[in-house]
This record gives sequence, structure tokens and C-alpha cells, in this order.
Amino acid sequence: MSEMLRLGYVPGASPGKWARVWRERLPEVRLDLVQVEAAAAVAALEGGEIDAAIARLPVDKARFSAIPLYEEVPVVVVSRDHLLAATEDDETLSPDDLSGDVVFLAEDDVLYQHGTTPPGLRPVAYAADGTIDSGALAPRPATTAEAIAWVATGAGVTIVPMSLARLHHRRDVIYRLLTDGPLAPVGLVWVSDHKTDLIEELIGIVRGRTVNSSRGRSAAPLVATKPHRPAATAKGRRSRPAARTQRGRRP
Repeated sequence: MSEMLRLGYVPGASPGKWARVWRERLPEVRLDLVQVEAAAAVAALEGGEIDAAIARLPVDKARFSAIPLYEEVPVVVVSRDHLLAATEDDETLSPDDLSGDVVFLAEDDVLYQHGTTPPGLRPVAYAADGTIDSGALAPRPATTAEAIAWVATGAGVTIVPMSLARLHHRRDVIYRLLTDGPLAPVGLVWVSDHKTDLIEELIGIVRGRTVNSSRGRSAAPLVATKPHRPAATAKGRRSRPAARTQRGRRP
């Protein structure tokens, strides 16, 4: 049976960059990309459905190891008929700008799940006679897609990471950057006790190691070569080697 690594990724994450490097570096090892819901990533790892995941952080450090990859900025999603939609595309919003708006947070929210209080007004629950029921919890949209659908009706606004706003884009809503809002960190996660050589290869790829600097088996042996001597120019001077540049590691 041929070797395989199953890499999970949560909605909004883009594993394509690392998948391309994997296929170039280890063409003989199959890489399966498996989309998992953000809330289900941990269970999928523990259940052996996937070997590693590009998932939302933080995770339980007693059970999992993680390498932070990047942090997503929060955006406010509003209906195109909303007053805030009249702002310029590059204009940012502050929490104070939402003080008079109902803010819907989906059940799969990844920004305010760790106790941070969202700005704006909380949704209220209504009794059968149409009065406010202070003893009942207001309904929440089940998913981010549903929250954005509620926003499209003009009932309120929602706050999500930018990648999810793009993933669930609709023509009847727009989004603006939110200043002073919580960031949404993303990282490579695996079960600490289940680290394998293939996971080590993946770690090297996401960290930007070259083939020769990789700790995994794909590292090529160093070969002795003659020192490079720059060619002489027309005036007899030696040309200078081009400066090395380093590509950013963020996706």
C-alpha cells in the first residue's frame, strides 16, 4: 500500500501553496486534502480521519502540537442597504461604529468563542405574543453562511475573519475591516503522540525549509562543487552576484 498523508483544512484556509510544494518534493507520496469544519478539526485528528490539519488556534497543548502560520483580520459584514455600506472600500470601522446595530454571531463563530465580548447590541428573544422574552436566549444562526444570509435581510450585522467573508460572498452584502477586533490565528496542528516522518516533512514545507535543509527523508545529500567565480565584465571588473531575496511565508 502506497504512503499517504491526509491534510485537513478548515473553511477559509488555503492549503494549495503547501500542497504544490509537497507534490514537487514528494511526488511518490499521495497528499489528500480534506475539508473539515472548524469545530470538528480536533475530533477528526483524534479519530484518525486526518493526520494533520490547517486549523483555527488555539488548541489544547496537552494533546496537540501546533505551528502558528498566520492571523486573519476581522471584518464587519453588512447589507448593501445598510448605512455603513456607504463607506469607501478601504475605510475601516471601529467597534463604536456598531454600537447601534444588532450583531449576529454564528454557532461556528471563531472570533469571539474565547470570552471576548463583541461590539454592538445582542439579539433579543421574543415570546409568542410578540413581546421581548428576557428569560429566553435569542436564536443564533447555525453557520457563518446563515449569519451572512440574515445580514443580507438588513436584520443586523456580523463579524467574521476576512477569508470567511470572501468564501461566503454574496452580491447583496459588503464587508469592511474592523479595527481593534480579535484576530483569528491559523496553524498547522497534529496530535502530539502521532507525529510521523511525513508530518515532519509537512512541517518543513510550511516553515519554508529548502530540500537541502529539510529534516525529513527528502533532504538531498550535499555534493561538493567548485567555488563560483563571477565572470569578468567588458571593463575587466568582476560582476557582483545578485542579492538574495526571501519570499514571505504567509499564504
